[in-house]
Amino acid sequence: MKFIFRLVILVIFITLSSCSKGEKEISQIKEINQESEMISTYYEGIKNLDNGDAFYAAKKFLEAELLFPQSDWAPKSALMAAYSYYIQDYYSESIFNLERFIKTYPKDKRMDYVHYLLGMCYYENIGGEKKDLQPLIYAKEQFNFVIDNYPNTDFTLDAKFKIDLINDVIASKEMYLGRHYIKKEKWIPAINRFKNILNDYETTIYSEEAIHRLVEIHYKIGLEDEAKKYASLLGYNYLSSEWYKKSYKIFNQKYETQKIKKEKKGLIKKFKNLFE
Repeated sequence: MKFIFRLVILVIFITLSSCSKGEKEISQIKEINQESEMISTYYEGIKNLDNGDAFYAAKKFLEAELLFPQSDWAPKSALMAAYSYYIQDYYSESIFNLERFIKTYPKDKRMDYVHYLLGMCYYENIGGEKKDLQPLIYAKEQFNFVIDNYPNTDFTLDAKFKIDLINDVIASKEMYLGRHYIKKEKWIPAINRFKNILNDYETTIYSEEAIHRLVEIHYKIGLEDEAKKYASLLGYNYLSSEWYKKSYKIFNQKYETQKIKKEKKGLIKKFKNLFE
């Protein structure tokens, strides 16, 4: 009786083992087929990208990612999809996929490029001084992230260059608004805009004019000591600039008027001498 019982247990064990082994083999075959199909789909995306159909290529890369999400090819496919959208100027689709990439593959070794490309997507929305600058602020955040976290990569140098350009555009926006407030005689908002340039974008080409405008406004509203302070700052940093000359004239209007009158009289006298 005991023998029969042991025999039954042995048969069951062998059966289960063979089933488990068979299931593993089937699972491995499925994985091989999935990976093979994924690689084939990925290279189909590459082919379409080379042929100039970046939008369809992005679709194939996303399809490849879904075919075998556990594979090492999945993050590569996801990044290629985002890149394909980027070069086709579908920036919102690219941004969506890059942000998804950061959440899905946080430890991927290409994360420096992911943040750089994300910054470029926002940067490509650069506009004039009247346009919305929020995309540029987002771009600046991503480029700073690259500089701070991946200082020795190939993308850092270009990120620094892009930040300089972004600062120029944002400063131009501040200058545009400041001038607008001057026309409306809204002195406090104007002062705040020009101070923003000095505090945050002092290395841009707009810092000279910003200081002059602060001289101009403070003198106009009767705060001459404050105006002189900014005039001294302008003279110390930009003594030979046209903006310093304009600020100098604000405090020396009578002198300039007298100087012009004397020059006119001298010219008239010289002109008369020609007929003597």
